[in-house]
Amino acid sequence: LGSVIFSGFRALGLYSNHLSHVVRYHKKHREFYIVTAVGNCFHTYNVKKLGIVAVSNALPEDISCLAADRMLVYVAIGGKVSAFARNKEVVHMYTGHGADVHLLLPFGDHIISVDRDNAVIVWDVESEEEYLQITFDKVSFEVSAVMHPSTYLNKILFGSSQGGLQLWNVKSNKLLYTFTGWPSGVTVLQQTPAVDVVGVGLSSGQIIIHNIKFDESLMKFQQDWGPVTSLSFRTDGHPVMAVGSPIGHIGLWDLEEKKLVCQMRDAHNTAIAGLTFLHGEPLLITNGADNGIRVWIFDTAGGGGRLLRSRLGHSAPPTKVRHHGLNGHHILSAGQDGTLQSFSTVHERFNRSLGHGSINKKKSKKKGLRYDKLKLPAITTFASESARQSDWDSIVACHRGYLMTTTWNYQKGSMGAHKLEPKRFNKNRALSVHATAVDITSCGNFVVIGLSSGHIDVYNMQSGMHRGQYGEDKAHSGAVRGVSVDGLNQLTVSAGADKLVNIWKFKSRKLVLSIDLGTSPATTHLHRDSGMFAIALDDFTLNVLDMETKRIVRKFSGHRGQVNDMAFSPDGRWLITAAMDCTIRTWDLPSGCLVDCFLVDFAAVSLTMSPTGDFLASSHVDNLGIYLWSNNTLCSMVSLRPLPADYEPTGIMLPGTYEEGEGDADLNTEMIEYESPEQLDEQLVTLSLLADSRWKNLLHLDIIKKRNKPKEPPKVPKAAPFFMPTIPGLIPQFAPSEGSNQGEQVREVNNDPVGLLKEMGPSGIDAELRGLAPDMGGDVSVLQGFLKMVASMLDSKRDFDLAQAYLALFLKLHLRLISQEPGLMEEASKVSEKLEETWTSMQTLFNQSLCLLSYTKSALL
Repeated sequence: LGSVIFSGFRALGLYSNHLSHVVRYHKKHREFYIVTAVGNCFHTYNVKKLGIVAVSNALPEDISCLAADRMLVYVAIGGKVSAFARNKEVVHMYTGHGADVHLLLPFGDHIISVDRDNAVIVWDVESEEEYLQITFDKVSFEVSAVMHPSTYLNKILFGSSQGGLQLWNVKSNKLLYTFTGWPSGVTVLQQTPAVDVVGVGLSSGQIIIHNIKFDESLMKFQQDWGPVTSLSFRTDGHPVMAVGSPIGHIGLWDLEEKKLVCQMRDAHNTAIAGLTFLHGEPLLITNGADNGIRVWIFDTAGGGGRLLRSRLGHSAPPTKVRHHGLNGHHILSAGQDGTLQSFSTVHERFNRSLGHGSINKKKSKKKGLRYDKLKLPAITTFASESARQSDWDSIVACHRGYLMTTTWNYQKGSMGAHKLEPKRFNKNRALSVHATAVDITSCGNFVVIGLSSGHIDVYNMQSGMHRGQYGEDKAHSGAVRGVSVDGLNQLTVSAGADKLVNIWKFKSRKLVLSIDLGTSPATTHLHRDSGMFAIALDDFTLNVLDMETKRIVRKFSGHRGQVNDMAFSPDGRWLITAAMDCTIRTWDLPSGCLVDCFLVDFAAVSLTMSPTGDFLASSHVDNLGIYLWSNNTLCSMVSLRPLPADYEPTGIMLPGTYEEGEGDADLNTEMIEYESPEQLDEQLVTLSLLADSRWKNLLHLDIIKKRNKPKEPPKVPKAAPFFMPTIPGLIPQFAPSEGSNQGEQVREVNNDPVGLLKEMGPSGIDAELRGLAPDMGGDVSVLQGFLKMVASMLDSKRDFDLAQAYLALFLKLHLRLISQEPGLMEEASKVSEKLEETWTSMQTLFNQSLCLLSYTKSALL
């Protein structure tokens, strides 16, 4: 059933893919919305704040085409087209295509779909039936674009990859006109603000403004950035056309002066998937496969757009994710795109990008990132500490192949003040030494950096100054694979490719101990609170070193691929590991067992557990998102059992990628409801489960009664109630008076005296025990019977606390009488012996436990 501990919650940092967005207008809300495809579901954002409004239910495969009208959103997966209502659920399905659908056009009460085999089907939206099918010869006219010209009733204009256009009447199924077109394929057809005039984008990069009424081209433009990917026209009084390109640039053309007004270079890192001018507003919305949605406003001189707001994720997969701060609300993520970003688990408005690493930020800003020779490669690993983040930089990052490490400022959301580099290499880049591991002390004052040469350096975070190194020459004879400082800055622990784990004094930097692992470590992770240092080895096994005892205390094996990352639960009980075998495993450290294991479709490259323990976050191979898994043990009873060595895990789809309901399978169906017997074993002394108040106050009952005595007698009510009490119901009935039914009720008699006493309160027990005396209607034989009952309770070792309490009260009430009666004295001495015997054995057990506990406490110091 997948994972017992974790269930998929949602994905962070996913906003857009290579499909063009769709803009919708809501008449009632008077607001524009943007719909973007993200894998197998789509997101809806409002334009006002780019806040997410809805996430659709997931489809079985990735969306290949997206379109929308006023009421519905249409998506194509493979040869099927689905219509979604309320941005959430599928209300219509259209099946009939033999190949993948790549074009969709909503058209009144109909939807037109075009597949890769060149079949065009017009569907009736409500009935889901085929209204019409048009077939084109693929050799002469392969449909590559489709649009409905404004005011042309029932007419659809098709563009072809051969360069020609055809105008069809889809109601009568007639070809009305064939346009000879142009020598290169049509990529985009877009209605201009003028009737009869259409914007045509070609694969040659040419844009033609064509009048379809007279079949003549009004103007032609040429962009040098490759095929036209998208077109849009301003409708707020400025005759401007925006053209998207495959390399992320946008060209803005003035249609009156017929010239290029402005270039918006690097609007996206990838091809411009879609661009739309909002109707009657100076706003341009763009999206691309770089996982970004941007809204540009045209309010400055020069005609260019200024970025108004955006939603940006990583444009290349994240390589390292770590929680930042103590509340678990922020996840820092370094991606292959070279950026460092912070994602909020609470709301997207708290997301921020710390930007791209650069050797010289000022020069880079002047040049622009794309052509920047000063930009740094992607971050391989980083460390962050929130303790002094308001005073100075709080993040240190290592870059691929670079000796220099960079500092970043979380508060300012940008690169920091220092570039940390040891002077020993004299900036000799030919040595190809690079930083491999980094850790910041819990106080936020120092950073420890390990290099591929085996050196480990210490720097001050505030000044960026070098404060020393570990070892006389080197800390390790091979590359440093991991370095960590404990929570109190007492010890530094490092692991190297020389198969050694070295423990150093943090301040004096003297070597305390060296442990030979036998195999090279791949990655390490320290849990500061418990002092557990996890080491993943190159043979896919895991070792856990206890910093307190300086010994390897656990060894785990089971992964069948390189271990990529590890995370500890906040209490240090679990070690969670992710490897290239696509499994995520949870190891229970106290028991030394594997307690949870599940498969994912893409291997996890990084893991981080929230400091509050509520979420596990993971990033995966070839995936742009960060995926959150909720910890089921926080809110429900989860039975964790050791898994066998040959356990075959089952797969779980990544969060946000499975249909609702699928993930709700009860993971605890196998869990057996355990009902504890009243006594686990006859040898064990067992207490009753009664509340303390039922037996603890028996000896002090007279004092309690005296204290609770009322100060004045109770007052009689002035008059009886006017209304007779009635039973609630449709037909009014008077409630029967108390005592009218007493004759009919038969009370069950409880023959067990202990059971009877258990049901009574302290006052009732007191009265019962007083009633045993001869002067209160009792007898000596009854008193003898009571002592026998206590003896049998001590014999059975059950209700031990009650036996003590009842006996204590009995002796308090009848001690004088017992001393006068030889029969009672004999019975009392038997009870006394049994009591002594039970207490002696219990005292021995208590002493043994306390002795063992005090030994384990002192032995660890």
